[in-house]
Amino acid sequence: MIVTALAALAQESRLAIFRLLVQIGQGGLSAGKISEALNIAPSLLSFHLKELLYAGMLESRQDGRYIIYTANYARMGQLLSYLSENCCQGEPCLPELPILPSKESSCC
Repeated sequence: MIVTALAALAQESRLAIFRLLVQIGQGGLSAGKISEALNIAPSLLSFHLKELLYAGMLESRQDGRYIIYTANYARMGQLLSYLSENCCQGEPCLPELPILPSKESSCC
């Protein structure tokens, strides 16, 4: 699950689609609106949506004659939890950085 989700998000257009749908929220968007917002051709968008749905990063629902796509927040939470729990074998991911003096205390 994790590898599939990461692989799906590792492509620029799919990441942009996912980010857009996270920003839009639970209302979601139709494929046409996603295509317009991101300037992605409908045929190419269809491929990317299929990959994100397969990875479980998106959900879809029928709304009249439209299919509405939304980010799968539960899956996103699982992915973030996994990365947080397994990052750097439990150690801080970034080395400790030295504390820089503030501008007020600068002598120059």
